[in-house]
Amino acid sequence: MSAKTYKNLIDGAWIESRSGQSYENLNPADTRDVVGIFQRSDQRDIADAVAAAARAFDRWRLVPAPRRAEIIYRAGELLLERKEEYARQMTQEMGKVLNEARGDVQESVDTAYYMAGEGRRQFGVTVPSELPNKFAMAVRMPIGVCGMISPWNFPMAIPSWKLFPALVCGNTCVIKPAEDTPLSTINLVKALMDAGLPKGVVNVVTGFGPEAGAPLVEQTNVRAVSFTGSSEVGRIVGEVAARSFKPCSLEMGGKNAIIILDDANLDLALEGVLWGAFGTTGQRCTAASRVIVQRGVYRQFADKLIYRAQKLKVGNGIDETVDMGPQVNQAQVETAQKYVDIGKNEGAKLELGGHRLKGPAYDNGWFFEPTVFTDVDPQMRIAQEEIFGPVTALIPCNDFDHAIEIANGVAYGLSSSVYTRDVNKAFKAMRDIYAGITYINAPTIGAEVHLPFGGTKATGNGHREGGLGAIDFYSQWKSIYVDFSDRLQRAQIDMGE
Repeated sequence: MSAKTYKNLIDGAWIESRSGQSYENLNPADTRDVVGIFQRSDQRDIADAVAAAARAFDRWRLVPAPRRAEIIYRAGELLLERKEEYARQMTQEMGKVLNEARGDVQESVDTAYYMAGEGRRQFGVTVPSELPNKFAMAVRMPIGVCGMISPWNFPMAIPSWKLFPALVCGNTCVIKPAEDTPLSTINLVKALMDAGLPKGVVNVVTGFGPEAGAPLVEQTNVRAVSFTGSSEVGRIVGEVAARSFKPCSLEMGGKNAIIILDDANLDLALEGVLWGAFGTTGQRCTAASRVIVQRGVYRQFADKLIYRAQKLKVGNGIDETVDMGPQVNQAQVETAQKYVDIGKNEGAKLELGGHRLKGPAYDNGWFFEPTVFTDVDPQMRIAQEEIFGPVTALIPCNDFDHAIEIANGVAYGLSSSVYTRDVNKAFKAMRDIYAGITYINAPTIGAEVHLPFGGTKATGNGHREGGLGAIDFYSQWKSIYVDFSDRLQRAQIDMGE
């Protein structure tokens, strides 16, 4: 049976790339399974999509925000109806276990419901004027065409973080999904189209970063850019966007730490570390790739973690008894192996895993063992650099202050976690950890859609996705003054008259 061919969505029509080129999207659990054939687009397809979005903007921005929101709400209802179908297709193309894929779809549903509410809550401000017979207020305005580049690890949730707030604010969009997971983004946009979104308001162009992503950022008519991916690529995106003064939201890497103090509930912490380190096969920007454990419980916790991690069932995520799926592609497996070798050369103790899995169940996929290093020094590369795989490093610490010092001692600042029963230490951690997210007695993963999501330092450039942070990025302020005095009044000059 031949694989289905998927096309770009430009101006409401599904069309082939200008070049006529395409590529196969393979199932990472079994590369003999072709998920679909997708368009390998270039700058011409991007230009067509941006032109369509620019034309649609003139109409879409005039649709009242509550009406825009109703379409997003209906899309959320359709996503809920199609949750199982879309989750199974996501597991097939991305590899995450089926229950996590269901959660990914659910997150897009939650985002739709939240952002639909923002259609009636795009609050501005009214303030007293400093002059008589004058009215002053500020309102939110849409930006225009927004270019979006989304990653493969949350192929429906993260596009929803970008598309839904942009749409409810009155913008139009061109999105380039990751080449590894385009189907989930296409499914998301199909729900929007079936909900009644006018043609051209959202356009989907599939392909590779240098061929399609770079031209999207460079397009003059793209007025804002949202990128989620590596810090290396994000730096380039930010530099290119800055040349034309485009607002640019960068959501990039992380090297997140779970701190476990002597007084922690170790069984609870164990469950958190297993989920934080090996959920999504460690392929999350919020993954717990560092576990900082106070020396009083260090060995006890390490033994518990190794015992439980070696019992994790690795396999095709469509099997609901599987705990951890494959990595998304060969390059990610090679990266995990590279860092295992680095860790061993640095002197860290490899106590579990460290190899690509082999055997009949694994040979046609990209599987890597759950991997645990112990006795890791905070300055080792495996404790400093993002790995994006099922590899975690246990780091001993002396006390609370030492733990905070280690947690803050990396280039990133996305997510963080502390396990303790001491409320004073919990509040100090909330204050002193320099990160965009801090969890108390929970792992580093599990953000909710109605709070801002993002980080500090090399993790991002200060913008936030989710909640009001997204509304702030996808809208711009306009201050309005209405003078009904029937005479010239000069601000700051005539105040004393």
